[in-house]
Amino acid sequence: MARLVGFYPGSFDPLTNGHLDVIERACKLVDRLVVAVGTHHSKKPLFSHEDRLTLLRTTLDPIGKRTETEFEIVDFNGLMVQAARAHGARLIIRGLRDTTDYNFEMQMVGMNAQMAPDLQTVFLPSSPHVRHISATLVRQIAEMGGDISAFVPAIVLKALNKA
Repeated sequence: MARLVGFYPGSFDPLTNGHLDVIERACKLVDRLVVAVGTHHSKKPLFSHEDRLTLLRTTLDPIGKRTETEFEIVDFNGLMVQAARAHGARLIIRGLRDTTDYNFEMQMVGMNAQMAPDLQTVFLPSSPHVRHISATLVRQIAEMGGDISAFVPAIVLKALNKA
């Protein structure tokens, strides 16, 4: 039986408890989850690209052991569908917080379906306790010296305090 591979793309800048919520739930759907860190040249990052990869590896290792899910943490630059195919994915995992996310994601699903009809997108609605968390807002709060401890895993907070 073929193993089902999912592809979860994002900037993960920073990795939030909302991301982890989606990842935990995606583990129930796939045998292997490729967590792909995209590069956005127009955004000023809170963490370097390499730091984001390291934080993901460290955070996801215990989740993988607990859920018996194999993780692959990769970076990508370019079209998400090309990266998903290159890593053998059949599902693209996307988290939804609200209708704004839904409207944007539906446009992306339509475009992706045209380019890659062999890939399916699965939406995972955020759990209520993390629905309000946005990496963009967390990044802004952190840049202004605010407390982000309720929004990110402890390892992210520790890494931010070292920077």
